[in-house]
Amino acid sequence: MRPALATGLLGIAFIAAALLVDVEPLWVPGVALVALAFGCVAWVFVAAHGVTVRRTLASPRIVENEPLSVALEVRAGALALPTARLLDPLLRGPATLPPGRRGSRVRVEARFARRGRRSLELSSVLIADPLGLAVREVRARPAAHDDELLVLPRIEPLASAATGGDTSRLASDARRLVGAEVELDGIRPLRDGTPASRIFWPAIARGAEPQERYLRADGDSRPLVVLDPRGADSEEQLDAAVRAAASIAHALARSGGCGVLLPGDRRPADLDESLAGWTHVHARLALVGPERGPSLAVVATRRGPVVFVSARRRLGLPQALADGHGAARVLVVPGEIAERRAAFSVAGCSGYITGGPRGRKPARSAAGGAA
Repeated sequence: MRPALATGLLGIAFIAAALLVDVEPLWVPGVALVALAFGCVAWVFVAAHGVTVRRTLASPRIVENEPLSVALEVRAGALALPTARLLDPLLRGPATLPPGRRGSRVRVEARFARRGRRSLELSSVLIADPLGLAVREVRARPAAHDDELLVLPRIEPLASAATGGDTSRLASDARRLVGAEVELDGIRPLRDGTPASRIFWPAIARGAEPQERYLRADGDSRPLVVLDPRGADSEEQLDAAVRAAASIAHALARSGGCGVLLPGDRRPADLDESLAGWTHVHARLALVGPERGPSLAVVATRRGPVVFVSARRRLGLPQALADGHGAARVLVVPGEIAERRAAFSVAGCSGYITGGPRGRKPARSAAGGAA
């Protein structure tokens, strides 16, 4: 309102001068300036009364770098909107609204490069007269469902070093990539695509119906993805480790199921082929911070393979995971480890198989996993 106030004071000065020196021509600009200032203030005040500003998000959750559709809507009150500009943190700059309308809608496509919870500032609209003498800001009412956004870590494909980065078959072979040879329990009719190592050959030798051995039903035999976010040199390394853990868990779940152990949890979260619990795990990964580490006491006694994803570029596994009881142990770190060949890469991280059933060498495990 400062321009309107200055205009009004100038008009009052003209009127005062006309009274003091008895110069009648000064009355006309003085009265005109005072009336102009008062009229602009009254116009903007009435026009701003009842104005509403609303922001609607297409979804309260979005994956990193994916587009989010946002609708910004302004509704007029008693009068049609004069000159108005819409302000919102998702806009690159103020958006000028067409004057003389009862309402306007602006659509914007936003992207977020990093995971985490985002608290968006409230939208507002600046209402002014055509001369810009009076301006009033109307803010949107707080609404948690449109003012908070959860950015989820993106899922990236796993690239096998043995296939030169060919990822076309790696998603379906993710379980074999980490050496998921676990205890078998029982037989059932042979299904298409069953690996030869799980075919029950004695049944075929007897001329009976082809059968296969199947995995134990308990969760200890399934692969487990463990995330340790501590010790990262930068936030980029931490985000890379989280993306790698999310990508590996998603691939393993789709290829038969796995468990995910996040910092602060005493028990792993189970994921099956239907990905029924993935939404919750994905949201938890978006909020992982560098303060807490995983509870490795639960991991040490597992019979299945363990994928340990570290945000710190370490050279070996923690002591609690050194004894794998014959199961594969996979170390995933940001970047690469010098003079060591990675079995696979994902989200800027490299995976190294440090052990496996029957004492397989890491290089052979990587080649067999990508076959």
